[in-house]
Amino acid sequence: MTMPAMSRVTVTSPEVHVQPKRPKSPQRRIVRRIVDGVLLLDKPQGLSSNHALQAARRLLNAAKAGHTGTLDPMATGLLPLTFGEATKFSQMLLDADKTYEAVVQLGVETDSGDAEGRVVATHPVAVTKAAVVEVLSRFRGDIEQVPPMYSALKRDGKALYEYAREGVELEREARRVTIHALELLAFDGDRFGIRVACSKGTYIRTLAMDIGAALGCGAHLCGLRRTRIGAFDVSAAVTLERLETAPADERDALLAPADALVREFDVVVLSAEEATWLLQGRTLRLARQEAPGPVRAYGPQGFLGLAQWQADGALAPRRLIATCADVPVNASA
Repeated sequence: MTMPAMSRVTVTSPEVHVQPKRPKSPQRRIVRRIVDGVLLLDKPQGLSSNHALQAARRLLNAAKAGHTGTLDPMATGLLPLTFGEATKFSQMLLDADKTYEAVVQLGVETDSGDAEGRVVATHPVAVTKAAVVEVLSRFRGDIEQVPPMYSALKRDGKALYEYAREGVELEREARRVTIHALELLAFDGDRFGIRVACSKGTYIRTLAMDIGAALGCGAHLCGLRRTRIGAFDVSAAVTLERLETAPADERDALLAPADALVREFDVVVLSAEEATWLLQGRTLRLARQEAPGPVRAYGPQGFLGLAQWQADGALAPRRLIATCADVPVNASA
């Protein structure tokens, strides 16, 4: 059987006009400067520690920056920021004792322990100044604290405050901290101010809640200012406004040198040859020796970093900087 012939159909596609792609304009690359030093910042209220750090970094146009422990957004006060080689010594302040001035509100409990939390309970307040003074005496010295759920401590890789925001409360082990000094600054019936000098890891929010519990009326932290970390005082700190209004070429002068974080250690001054060997990571056998422990090492070019006198009298590198400031050595600093 002969198949019928099939007619050929020609399909013409409509003409499509393709707009040529515009070339992407190259993104402007920000060239950061190498800045080494420590900025003692007086952090304002309402700003997180990281936002404060990034603002200062932008104003200094610094390549590398970090901070030495956070302050809650509600808190104000001393926040040392490290730049460049100074970041290697941030741990020194993380481990340092701290001093705070705090305001405690009696009769109101919140889920976070501070004024930014949700009110979960209220109680009548009938507390005298004498009662507050007596209760404060119980919290001096070594005490046990249960870290708050609204904290940056992590469990299974997740911050506790993330669990808290989901309505989940986890068991937390009590930690031992030291309250070196606890002083009543003011008393106004249902609110009082205190000054707290404490060891690292102390939660002032938890302290406020525990004092409220001991007084039988509950409490939360409604004001906090950090005034001291180690040897650094907030009186020497600068504000972001001062940093911003300073001429760009004068901002570096507001920074302390990298060795400011390790001023509590003794000094060892090395010759040019000895400094070179230390920077190469070599252990030095010197004619002189000191008791075992860390020291600040300096060479003709300035601060080299931390070294360690060992039990056998050798001087070993501990934490060295990659660049050395061209400043004269001051062994008595």
